[in-house]
Amino acid sequence: MDSGEDRGSTPLASSLRSQRGEERRLSRRSLSAEADGLTTHQIVASYGSASQQRQMSRFTYVYILQSESNPSHFYTGRTADLRERLDRHNSGKVPHTKKWKPWRIKTYIAFSNTTRAADFEHYLKSASGRAFLKKHL
Repeated sequence: MDSGEDRGSTPLASSLRSQRGEERRLSRRSLSAEADGLTTHQIVASYGSASQQRQMSRFTYVYILQSESNPSHFYTGRTADLRERLDRHNSGKVPHTKKWKPWRIKTYIAFSNTTRAADFEHYLKSASGRAFLKKHL
């Protein structure tokens, strides 16, 4: 090609193009919100509504904990209630994590599909998944 740009349909290129399109749409939405008289602060504040909190409880979380007493020790798990699960780990109610407490959440991912969450947790506990975490965390 003359421009030197790669216009192939690789998954990464497609993903980047779609992300740029989403950014453009996002900026248009924020402009229309300002035109309606809403400030950005009011839009952000609305995300804490009770209906959204109920909707958030339908997620399944895959989480990675890091021990504060031994930072080289990690634990991967899955739950529907992340705060309650972290409290159980830190109070010593989970036998596998009891001796490395206290724990802190290193990262977590919310899934709307429980089966996909279980599959992702299973992957993270495999040798390939552990290598992925070691490289990216």
